[in-house]
Amino acid sequence: MSEQHLGAITVNQAGYPSSGEKLAKFTGETSRYQVIDAATGNVVFTGQTGIYVEDKPSGCRVHTGDFSALTLPGKYRIEGAAGERSAAFVIADKPYYELQQGLLKAFYYYRCGTQLDGDYAGAWGHKACHLAEGTVIGQPELKRDSSGGWHDAGDYGKYSGPGAKAVADLLLAWELYPAAFAGVHTLPESDGVMPDILLECRVELDWLFKMQETGSGGVYHKLTTQHFPGLDVMPEEDTAELYFSPVSATATGDFAGVMAMAARIYQPFDEAYAARCLEAARTAWSWLTAHPHVPGFTNPPGITTGEYGDEVDSDERFWAAAELFRTTGDEQFHGAARELAKLPFPKYSLGWGDMGGYGTLAYLLQGEAGTDPSLYAELREGLLAEAGRLLRQSREDGYRISLLEEDYIWGSNMLVMNNAMLLLIAEHVSGEPEYAACALDHLHYLLGRNVLGISYVSGFGEHSVMHPHHRPSVGDHVLDPVPGLVAGGPDRGLHDEYVREHLQGKPAAQCYADHEDSYSTNEVTIYWNSPAVFVTARFNC
Repeated sequence: MSEQHLGAITVNQAGYPSSGEKLAKFTGETSRYQVIDAATGNVVFTGQTGIYVEDKPSGCRVHTGDFSALTLPGKYRIEGAAGERSAAFVIADKPYYELQQGLLKAFYYYRCGTQLDGDYAGAWGHKACHLAEGTVIGQPELKRDSSGGWHDAGDYGKYSGPGAKAVADLLLAWELYPAAFAGVHTLPESDGVMPDILLECRVELDWLFKMQETGSGGVYHKLTTQHFPGLDVMPEEDTAELYFSPVSATATGDFAGVMAMAARIYQPFDEAYAARCLEAARTAWSWLTAHPHVPGFTNPPGITTGEYGDEVDSDERFWAAAELFRTTGDEQFHGAARELAKLPFPKYSLGWGDMGGYGTLAYLLQGEAGTDPSLYAELREGLLAEAGRLLRQSREDGYRISLLEEDYIWGSNMLVMNNAMLLLIAEHVSGEPEYAACALDHLHYLLGRNVLGISYVSGFGEHSVMHPHHRPSVGDHVLDPVPGLVAGGPDRGLHDEYVREHLQGKPAAQCYADHEDSYSTNEVTIYWNSPAVFVTARFNC
């Protein structure tokens, strides 16, 4: 799609569950509408939109059309009284099955250091890349194996913290919704024993092992070239020297957290691998305890790739302690988690910079009987209060999501999916179905029920992202982009030259451009895909 579709009638272009609520969003005047069977052209439902909401983020008056009474599986469109037409959508028992597989398969396409080809890669294969050893900054004589893992985003950098966040989301999806991943064999490694999602996570975990400094247990912050390559450079053509940036406390805390989680989850499938993960987590924890006060990471001189700087590491330490406690039951980790929980950091955030929510979730999933009753109650109450706030904001929003006008930032779709993930965790903790319904509204937004009428997932939906800021999608000269990639979404700050030139004065939710040069609205990353996998899995159980 080369132009934005400011949607007069917008729907989830992936579809709606047969038995669930089905809403479309309309801009303009209140009017009657018809749902049309796409195969026969017959009218199968007629409705009237409700009163409008003055929706400030989108800059529109937004009406809702409710066609929940339509439950017959099929493919449909909606037509308005003035001839407006929605994108096509399906109604099915499990309309998000293929979407979930595509969101997960995207991680295969992000793989580094291996050739992607044959039936697994389709049109989007490429040769093995980034196989050279990397140089440790500050120790020019020290070279290390740097291959493997996932490229982080539209570039080819690899980052310990964001990688750990992505793996954590996927492992949690498996842990909470294992039925959603049954019977799927789409990877070269698929063996019918270990689920594909765990096979794919192992790709990144194996690389993370290489990021742990020999001897100290600290974890290098990132592995990149000095500068980003050109936008049309394929992975195998990016041959500049690779550098391990220095160890950071945030990377080490994230590493300890995700390795402790992996030790628990892989134990039934591969005891030796689980033991290796746990030993790596313990070694990283030893580094953290030996370095209680560490300055935040900043790019070393000469390195201009993404910094992922973070001045506060108490949230990552909390996650590490809580996860190690959950996996081992060791009171030393429990005591550390209780002490760290007293510090003033966000405890319900799931972003790469604020990882406290993962520590909270690890503690709550341990169960009340095995934890400090007062801390458990405090964290549970706080989680449900935050979920309640998101629920209230969503009910006031024209498109039924939890973003305020100021929340349309660089990577706003990460907030959309992280918030949906938090809502689903609240459902898991409380058993209240209203949280899941609200989370599903966030998925509807991502897949096209938004003011622009665009599905922010490449390859899914009639009007989906076509020109992501993603080097393989630009450099491979294939018409369609790599499928299953979640784009960043509207950014009211207009942080790149393309959107500054083309989107001045637009409302917050319209500050998006489906253009390869718009890195602030149309880049893709592993940690925008990962919460989308979690959310989609919930609705495929």
